[in-house]
Amino acid sequence: MTPAMDFDTLRRAMADNYEQPEGPGRNARAEQLLVEAEGLDVPLAVIEALGHQLKVYNYSSEKDKMFVPFARLLRMWDEHPEDFDEFEIHSLHWVFKWMSAGMLDQPHVPLASIEKWLGEMEQRYRLAGHSERAVRSAEFSVAAHLGDLGRADRAYGAWLAADRDSMADCHACELHGQGWWRAVRGAEQEALELWAPVLQGEYTCAHEPHTVLASSLLPLLRLGRVEEARAHHLRGFRLVRAMESMRGAYADHVEFCALTGNEARALELLAERPAYFTDSGDPRSKLDFMAVVALTMDRLTALGLGGQAVPGPAGRAWTAAELAVHARGEAIALAARFDDRNGTSYVGERTRARMDQPVLVGRLPLGVRSAAPARAGSRPPVPAPSGRAVPEAAEPGVDALLAEARRLSALRDPDAVEAWAAVSRAAEGHELEVRDRAEIADHAAMGLGPRGAELFQRAAGLYAEAGDPGKALAARSRAAYVQTLSGGSAQALEVVAELRARVLALFAEGGTGISQTASVLMSRARTLMHRVDELETDAVNGQPFHDTDTGSEVDVMVAAEEAARELLDLTGPHAGDDVGLASRAAEAYAMLGELAARADDAEGAAEFLRRAVDGFVAAGLPWFAVEYDSRLAGIATHLGDLDAAERATRDALEHGGSHLEPVGHAQLHLRLAETLAATGRLGPASEHALEAAHWADEAGEAATFGAWARHHLGGFLLRLGRWAEAAEILESALPDLTAEMHGEGAIVQTRWWLGDCLTELGEHREAAEHWLRAADIARHWPEQRDHAMLANLAAEALAHAGMTARADQAYVRACDLWRELGDVGGLVRTLRARAWGAARRDGELGEARELMAQAIRECESAAEAGAGADTGTGTGVDADSGAGARVRPTDEGADEERRVVAELGHTHRQFGDLLARSVADDAEEPVVREVFEEALGHMARAITVFASLGEPLLGARTAAELAAGWLEADLGRHEAASARARTVLAVCGRLDGEIAEARRAEAERMVTLMEKAT
Repeated sequence: MTPAMDFDTLRRAMADNYEQPEGPGRNARAEQLLVEAEGLDVPLAVIEALGHQLKVYNYSSEKDKMFVPFARLLRMWDEHPEDFDEFEIHSLHWVFKWMSAGMLDQPHVPLASIEKWLGEMEQRYRLAGHSERAVRSAEFSVAAHLGDLGRADRAYGAWLAADRDSMADCHACELHGQGWWRAVRGAEQEALELWAPVLQGEYTCAHEPHTVLASSLLPLLRLGRVEEARAHHLRGFRLVRAMESMRGAYADHVEFCALTGNEARALELLAERPAYFTDSGDPRSKLDFMAVVALTMDRLTALGLGGQAVPGPAGRAWTAAELAVHARGEAIALAARFDDRNGTSYVGERTRARMDQPVLVGRLPLGVRSAAPARAGSRPPVPAPSGRAVPEAAEPGVDALLAEARRLSALRDPDAVEAWAAVSRAAEGHELEVRDRAEIADHAAMGLGPRGAELFQRAAGLYAEAGDPGKALAARSRAAYVQTLSGGSAQALEVVAELRARVLALFAEGGTGISQTASVLMSRARTLMHRVDELETDAVNGQPFHDTDTGSEVDVMVAAEEAARELLDLTGPHAGDDVGLASRAAEAYAMLGELAARADDAEGAAEFLRRAVDGFVAAGLPWFAVEYDSRLAGIATHLGDLDAAERATRDALEHGGSHLEPVGHAQLHLRLAETLAATGRLGPASEHALEAAHWADEAGEAATFGAWARHHLGGFLLRLGRWAEAAEILESALPDLTAEMHGEGAIVQTRWWLGDCLTELGEHREAAEHWLRAADIARHWPEQRDHAMLANLAAEALAHAGMTARADQAYVRACDLWRELGDVGGLVRTLRARAWGAARRDGELGEARELMAQAIRECESAAEAGAGADTGTGTGVDADSGAGARVRPTDEGADEERRVVAELGHTHRQFGDLLARSVADDAEEPVVREVFEEALGHMARAITVFASLGEPLLGARTAAELAAGWLEADLGRHEAASARARTVLAVCGRLDGEIAEARRAEAERMVTLMEKAT
């Protein structure tokens, strides 16, 4: 049997329980604590336990339970007000406001009861001497809920006109309500202006900016401020995710996703909170949630995804179409209950309007991973890039399809592939001319890679049968080239060499045209380029870079260059007249660029590649230029010309246009992001990294390239100080990052960045977890500096989280690593941190003193070693000076020694601070004087050390001088304190800006106080 609590233990238990996550578990514990309170026979204990129970009910899904404890509290107040202390009297009146809102949220509470309660609240506040502000705010909420706009506007004005007092909601909550009303009334810009102080962190509370961020999402979208809306979603969702009481704000985030083309993200959010579908303790937030569920499911159904499995109420499986019907029915039924209670149709009208909203943004990438919904159908068809609509009439005949395919082929249009496939399908069962069958076979082979060789040969035979020897030679050359792709390049070179000779002879005789001749020359050039690739790979493995397979020892790079130039000589003069020849000429330039790059001629490579790009664009084939734009960007980056790299990458995106595959979009956007980041433009870099992540998801590469893009995006946002957004992105990337795919370095860096973000957000324990896990990876690396840094960061985070024992373990690990690395500064700083932790943890100074002393010894030892290692002009400490070291003049080049000596000064300064702060307020005078004298000694040594290092340490020296002055004052030595302050005033002019102002102000205050004291 658990022993009964005393009152103090009960209070601690309630405080601990309030820190637990919102939910039934916390509520149940509050109920148990009330039973404990009732057993103490202390009325105030029951009052506090009832208040605790009321608070946890209010911030949970069981809001309907809070009326019972409040009614009991009110009865106790009316019967025995003397049992309430000042704090509980304030609390009782404070929660009157919760009752008003709570009644409004419960449709079974009659409207007459709510109006009566408003009157009682007004009377009790007047009796207690409180302002009308909270009462008018409550009246406004009632009127706004009823749709009584006139009364709501009057109450709104009275609310703002009344004086703020201790019963007024906090500034953050009031601004949220005021902005919400302006948004309801259509003044969305005014709403955002009202919310600005909350969004900027000027006003916050336990539930703000949580709700303001959620409420701002749609107004921002309607005003076209989509980047801010995205940022508010990422930042705000982190805040509401774990808070059970915030179902309404959670629904706002789901709604945002459904209206911005992020249906998959909306489904993930719904899946995270299954209880929200059924929790009934707060009907008003359930109405909001179910309306948004209906909106989301209707959106999926409209996209042809009505049959997709979706998260829904427990107990059965749901499809989107089924849940759409269920959720709409639930929302309408709940709205009807409110309207029946209110005697209006306002809630129902607003609910239907919310469920039937149109999409606000067709596509708004969020950056977080979100797999596309498994399609039961497909999204509405999108017109082909060329703009040709799918004909609704009967399918065209084979002759028409052939004509269209030939036209597209002549234009080198990407749609030609599908056009020839359509010809092939339509030709089944038809008798075609030999030439037609040859072309069908030829184009069918083009998409088969190495498997197309046999089909090319068949096409060649058909061309020959049709009396076109030039096309036959071209088809045979294509067959030879594709054979090289499966390792047959040596044999293929012989074949294409023979075909080249034959086609040139045939061309000279007028037996074929320039197009077919160019086709054979192109196949030969491509085969040689492929052979160059093979031999380069061999060279990496120690093979000679020349071709000996034919016995001729031909320099294959020279042969490839000759082949490309031969092709260019043939096609170049005709490039302006024929799209096909223009593309051949452009590709020849591209080959020359590749060869120049292999020869380490970056400038020459760039020039040839630019000509290739210009050739493709001039021919009306910009999509063929993308590959070479990208290579130009790589070369420019290699040459350090980031402006050119940026231009080339932007050109690639523009040239690719709608023809660019999603993975190509992802790669180019990420390259552009990296280039922009390298020039310090982190904002635009983050936008392109965001696009890269989106396109990677579209390409089905979320777990590979998408994770890499999110890794970069999180890093950019971190550097921009957008901590919450960065954390959300990095957490989304982390599950997909693997050592095999992305490398251990990417994982460590992501966790490192996450720790930085979470520290800024005050989530120290979570930050420590990421840093420790990163350290466990880095501990196996040859270079251990990262390991040491991560261990140190984790220790600091654990200390901030109040986990002092674990923090010390991590600090010990860091100390060992800094010592192994020979990093005295890192070691000494860690020892000092351990000392402060020991002082906080134990309340005794034994261990803290030893750690500070050890830090001093490490500094002195390192300084002596540094002095002995040079010719006598380095920085050092007199060997016989001990802890009161007198630092000798410093050699300008001895940076490391200077840093070590500076750490000695900082250690003495912190040692003095630690000692001074350890003195209890009730300590006896002799003890105080002894400790302060010791602390002053360390301050004096710190001043001496800092002074020896000159101007760079003047700021640290003056801080130590002032700290010593306050110790002198505490010891009753007012003239000495004043002298130290005047010493600081004399050098303030040599300090910078804010430091100078701060030192001067403190020194002047010290002088004034000491003059009064004497």
